[in-house]
Amino acid sequence: MSQSDGGNPDPSVSVVVPVRNEAGNITPLVVEIAAALRHHRFEVVVVDDGSTDVSEAEMHGLMTARPWLRQIRHKQSYGQSAAIRTGVIMARAPIIVTLDGDGQNDPAFIPVLIAVLEKGAPRVGLVAGQRTGRKASKFRRMQMRIANTVRGAVLRDGARDSGCGLRAIRREVFLSLPYFDALHRFLPALVQREGLVVEYVNVVDRPRLHGVSNYGLWDRL
Repeated sequence: MSQSDGGNPDPSVSVVVPVRNEAGNITPLVVEIAAALRHHRFEVVVVDDGSTDVSEAEMHGLMTARPWLRQIRHKQSYGQSAAIRTGVIMARAPIIVTLDGDGQNDPAFIPVLIAVLEKGAPRVGLVAGQRTGRKASKFRRMQMRIANTVRGAVLRDGARDSGCGLRAIRREVFLSLPYFDALHRFLPALVQREGLVVEYVNVVDRPRLHGVSNYGLWDRL
């Protein structure tokens, strides 16, 4: 694992973005995150999970003029949960926001998630986005319905959309949870297991501009 350092040494919010082969999506996403958090002390930690495209080069160009932007790179792909965990470990802020690197999560909702988390503290441990107006193909929507139905039937965690990447969680809470592959899909159940409350916020889903999804039915199921 390698890291490009710099940025605000005392941010209040760390935005962790796992990416793998998301060249073309990273630049507009970083710009939108900065606009959404212009009234916060923040940093953005992009974790490149073994990309084989030009994502790393795109990040180096972005970091030149953005001291609040950092890149951490896995030399090979370990999966989305591992990338998120790496970003949280390296984050400097007490509040963590996660979102996917494909641009389908709208950063404009980040301040809303943060406000709900702060208002509910310390009782609320996680604020999870729930996507509306899904832009995925019919086949992919079917995959996600199957996976969510199976997960919901087993865990009864109250989450209708466990795959939404937009979440706000206290860093100490995240690091107290047991780690396993696909952890990010089970965060509501794990946080509830700790005796904390999970709040949900409806967020808008957007179409992917570049590239293809890295995950299929068996990954979700």
